[in-house]
Amino acid sequence: MGFRCGIVGLPNVGKSTLFNALTKTAAAQAANYPFCTIEPNTGDVGVPDGRMAAIAKIGKSAQIIPTRITFVDIAGLVRGASKGEGLGNQFLANIREVDAIVHVLRCFEDDDITHVEGRIDPVADAETVETELMLSDLESLERRVAGTRKKAQGKDKEALAQLPIMEATLAKLQNGEPARVLLGGFDAEERQTLRNLNLLTSKPVLYVCNVAEGDAATGNAHSEAVAAMAARQGARSVVISAAIEAEIAQLSDEEVGEYLEAMGLAEPGLDRLIREGYALLDLITYFTVGPKETRAWTVKRGAKAPQAAGVIHTDFEKGFIRAQTIAYDDFVSLGGEVAAKEAGKARDEGKEYLVQDGDIMMFKFNV
Repeated sequence: MGFRCGIVGLPNVGKSTLFNALTKTAAAQAANYPFCTIEPNTGDVGVPDGRMAAIAKIGKSAQIIPTRITFVDIAGLVRGASKGEGLGNQFLANIREVDAIVHVLRCFEDDDITHVEGRIDPVADAETVETELMLSDLESLERRVAGTRKKAQGKDKEALAQLPIMEATLAKLQNGEPARVLLGGFDAEERQTLRNLNLLTSKPVLYVCNVAEGDAATGNAHSEAVAAMAARQGARSVVISAAIEAEIAQLSDEEVGEYLEAMGLAEPGLDRLIREGYALLDLITYFTVGPKETRAWTVKRGAKAPQAAGVIHTDFEKGFIRAQTIAYDDFVSLGGEVAAKEAGKARDEGKEYLVQDGDIMMFKFNV
């Protein structure tokens, strides 16, 4: 099960620098000229989770294996991308393949680094990218609605179900609003119909405010404006200094703590970014624990126990019988599986159990 976050933004906002730090590689070339990134770079990263150390200590696990998420560094977009300007067509094709959008915005002043539009205004930058995505969606959906209307007139059941969703979405786009604003008002089936349209503006968005080193701990006026914009949209935002993260990527584990303390930071900004990206996709984590390893596994919120078992191996889902489940807080406070059983906190859950974030699970199945 792969989950992909596409890192997007205008040229020269720090996307590739952030990606390099995120993956601790130099896979994404970073330089001061537009379209430095052409082919998208991809990197898998572990999701930081402080709970794993506590579980592993109790379980006397030999190693810890975090769950992972994929980040994709996509070419910078410019005004007119929906009409093919710059690398627009390639940008739009690449972003269509990701599950969520991590939108990097320049929130720092630096005369040595050019801005493609000659000014520092992250909210306007966000609007530029959003407008191009909406224009692309609008052009695509107008064509599809026309075809679906003809099928609906012929009493095609699938078309009759899709058409109201498509028309409501088209109306929003024509009004200058992204498709994702409709998700909150739709039921589960309608939301899935909208997602199946694979519109660019239906994807969840996390705004990353790339600030100067001195603003990493507090943010600045630019990042505050982005936070206000995100709040209006029901989106998320996080403040990061790509320059600091690039420096941290070069340090040893021992040196990182000292460096963060000197910068007034409690943790690397990338840890927050990864967790926010994980939450953006509406993912949760469950754990398995034993002497060999403590391991984190990813499922979508709302997944049932057999689906969670299937993440480990498809045979676990096919032959699912039940899942022994212990809540994280009970596992840690009581000191492990044996004590949890004695306290009546180890539950046998069946096929309809909805997995909760932090569950420690052991599956019984029949091959």
